[in-house]
Amino acid sequence: MPDFSPVDYAIPAFVLLVLAEMLWAWKRRPEAYEPKDTLTSLAFGLGSTVAGVLFGGFALLVFLAAYEYRLFDIGWAWWAWIACFVLDDLAYYWVHRAGHRVRWFWASHVNHHSSQHYNLSTALRQTWTGAFTLGFAFKLPLALVGFHPAMIAICAGFNLIYQFWIHTEAIQRMPRWFEAVMNTPSHHRVHHATNPRYLDRNYAGVFIVWDRMFGTFEPENDEERIRYGIVKQLGSFNLLWSVFHEWVGMLEDIWRAPWRHKLSYLLREPGWSHDGSRETSDMIRARWRQGHGGERKVPNENPIAAEGEPA
Repeated sequence: MPDFSPVDYAIPAFVLLVLAEMLWAWKRRPEAYEPKDTLTSLAFGLGSTVAGVLFGGFALLVFLAAYEYRLFDIGWAWWAWIACFVLDDLAYYWVHRAGHRVRWFWASHVNHHSSQHYNLSTALRQTWTGAFTLGFAFKLPLALVGFHPAMIAICAGFNLIYQFWIHTEAIQRMPRWFEAVMNTPSHHRVHHATNPRYLDRNYAGVFIVWDRMFGTFEPENDEERIRYGIVKQLGSFNLLWSVFHEWVGMLEDIWRAPWRHKLSYLLREPGWSHDGSRETSDMIRARWRQGHGGERKVPNENPIAAEGEPA
């Protein structure tokens, strides 16, 4: 079984690109980087790496067990790599979409959206609790079909590498044909925005065609300033609070909720409440559209929403 992690080899390039973007920001957009925010992002990345070492083996064992029941022996042919990469990206779209639409998964994924800045260091804000949510199960069908777990892991690594460069404001638009097919900085800025029109849009990893196919695509509007982060901003650089705040909020909601609603606080979309006291992203968008009509202009400030709503 191949022992190769593409992300390990990409780390030096990540560092060089962050330094290059810092230089660009120093000259062109000083507000793009904030020292405490960047340090928090770096700590996120380090903690995520440690969590991967500690818990990644469990996911590998599950995939190897599933592979024993595979339908086909696909092997290692060149075309198998292409097919695995494309299908892995499709699986990523759905696990990413679940990460925004199911609070259990959002409690882990919210880490990636917690920065109010958008730069290459933001890409390092990876979850520490991803293995705990069992989100990797979305990719088990690949092993059951017959793709080797090592091939799946390597393709996922290249997928992660691709997503690094799209976390920047230094690049405005790619060529039209590229924007039509691939995920780009413009598309991903939309995904990280808290503007009502952008909430829960552009889930793609590599290929934006998935969002176009499944009705979740939203183009960037050059006339609307993007506001980054989560709907209710953390307001803190405390690392542990940044990592676990949504788990704490979810458990508190479950504890206080009537018995018939407890499971809903786990499986319903972020922002859902049994008494209607909060707003989901769909509710925020609908209210905004109703108030702004066809022009779809946004107010100067974020709508006020409860903790746990998606970005």
